[in-house]
Amino acid sequence: QVQLVESGGGLVQAGGSLRLSCAASGSIFSINTMAWYRQAPGKQREFFAAITSGGSTTYADSVKGRFTISRDNAKNTVYLQMNSLKPEDTAVYYCNVVEGDGMGYWGKGTLVTVSS
Repeated sequence: QVQLVESGGGLVQAGGSLRLSCAASGSIFSINTMAWYRQAPGKQREFFAAITSGGSTTYADSVKGRFTISRDNAKNTVYLQMNSLKPEDTAVYYCNVVEGDGMGYWGKGTLVTVSS
């Protein structure tokens, strides 16, 4: 089993920045893709950023140019630098990792609130 713990959420004004972290622990074999999803109030959880073990990144159009995903493979940690935050970025942010055998795990989420 892999446990994921997100941190770094909070309240920020529009235009501000936050940095989220997600640390994986437990019986980690080989983490392939690490990703961030978010779920706004009343909406479905949506994908918006991912990074492979080789460092290739993918972003949803809604965050491209504002958010940056990175990872530290030695620490089994993924980061999300969020700049130019907008009120519509308000959501619970979830970390997701997929191991080499295809098993996926979710964190419990961290709340990001962007005030106008």
